[in-house]
This record gives sequence, C-alpha cells and structure tokens, in this order.
Amino acid sequence: MTSTGDPVPPPPGGVLWSLAGDVRGLLMLPAALTLQVAHPAVGAGVDEHSVFRTDPWGRGERSLRSLQLWVYGGEAAAEEGRRLRKLHRTIQGTDTRGRRYNALTPANYAWVHATGFPVYQHASRYLVRPLTEAQERALYREWLQVGRILGIHDRDMPQTIEDFWPYYRKMLADEVEATVVVRELVATDVSVPPPDRGPLVLRLLLRTLWPVLLPPLARFRSFITVGLMPPDAREAIGLDWTPEQERRLRRFGAVVRRVVPLLPERLRYLPSARSARAEWRAGRPGAG
Repeated sequence: MTSTGDPVPPPPGGVLWSLAGDVRGLLMLPAALTLQVAHPAVGAGVDEHSVFRTDPWGRGERSLRSLQLWVYGGEAAAEEGRRLRKLHRTIQGTDTRGRRYNALTPANYAWVHATGFPVYQHASRYLVRPLTEAQERALYREWLQVGRILGIHDRDMPQTIEDFWPYYRKMLADEVEATVVVRELVATDVSVPPPDRGPLVLRLLLRTLWPVLLPPLARFRSFITVGLMPPDAREAIGLDWTPEQERRLRRFGAVVRRVVPLLPERLRYLPSARSARAEWRAGRPGAG
C-alpha cells in the first residue's frame, strides 16, 4: 500500500517497468487492445460508446497516458484507476449474444486487464527477448498489481500463473470472437483521419500525404496486430496468419531487437518512463 492506503504500482526496475515504457511496447498495444475487444461485451461497449472511430489519435493518446500512469505514476496510479472506473460506470448495453453487459462487471473488466499479460509474454519473444520462467512469474505478479490499481479484486483475477492459463484458455474457448471492432482493427481498408496532434507544419504535411501514407500504414498496423497476438488467441478469433507472414515478423523483430537498444534513452523510452527512471536512479544509493 502507498501512504494513502492505495494499492502500489509495479516496482521500479521490475519486468513491467522495463517493458511498458520502452518504445517497443507501442508495437505490442494493438494486439492487446484487439484481444480485449474480442470479448463480446467489451467489443459491444467499445463499438457503442467509444470515440475510436471519430477521434482515434486522441483515444490512443489517452489510453497510452493511462497505461503509463498505472506503471510509473506512483501515488497518482490509483487515482487514475478510480478515474477509469468512474468513466466506465455508465457503459452498458446488450452484446452480440443478446446478453446484458456493464463495463464494470468483474468478468468483463478483468478480461480487459488480463489480456496484457499474454501479449507482453508473446510479443517480447520477437521484439525484446524471450522471458525466462522467473521473469514470466515476476511479470505476472506485477500485472496483478496493475489489476489492483484498476480496482479489480483479487478474487476476480487468477492469483498465480498456473491459475491464469486455464482461465485464459477457457476464455478463448467460450467467449472470444471476431467482433465488429476486431474486424475494424485488423482491416486494411478502413478510413482513418490524419493525425491531429503535433506541430502545425507536421500536421499539414501529413494531411497532404495521408492518401499515400495511409494504405501502407494500415497494412503494417494489421500485420503487427495479428502477428504479435498469441497464436492460440489468433486461432480462437479466426484471424489468418501464414508461414510467410511469420517469417516476415521474425525478420522485423530481429531488426527491432538490434536497433532499439542502441537508441539514446530519450528516444528509447516514453516521457513518463524516462522521467520515472531518472528519479529512481537519482534516489538509489550509489546511483550516479
């Protein structure tokens, strides 16, 4: 617990601390988000209540800022968790199977949280390095801490990695499907507005070039989303993946693994992670 009695974020220097703020984490997020909305209730909630179609860049920015707070926000992490629960309190409706849903129903909210662990575990093999057994266990413990930050009770989350995988496989077998939002997130022909963030000159340039840039960007987004999703999840949802695509992903991952560690810290880590890492180093005995 923090000094306010709130749950504590993952520990500095931990596995998640390294993964969540690394720029390679940006490549992992689309797979996790797509696996989340493969749940009929979550997909229906996003389909009916989200602005991801009309304001994709704003929604992406807000989601990323929220994730960074869970891990690097210190005592602000739990406050962000409370903000999210308040935001989702009124999200309800009927899913594709005719079932009433509420975004904060424990089974639904817990699935949104749960998807991060298998995606981090799988995608790290390509973009970072395969996690050791000890690192996987540490990552799962840290991901449970994120769940508590989000206000999820321990009784609603598998408490060990041994309990997680049967839960995960049951969800793949019984719940996930190619929802409307999943199909949109992996499509290569969906219209996306040009970015509306950043310097004016850059925005004007992107707006001009967007008809040329969008098709290859959409193909890359689909490729990285499907490729970095765990194979069993891909199969459960019904997403195609060929041996040639797998070879391309392995080649891409090899380049990323070589290039990113050579980048200076200001380019390798997102701003929140960079600041938190600097503060942590400054506070450690003997840190220079």
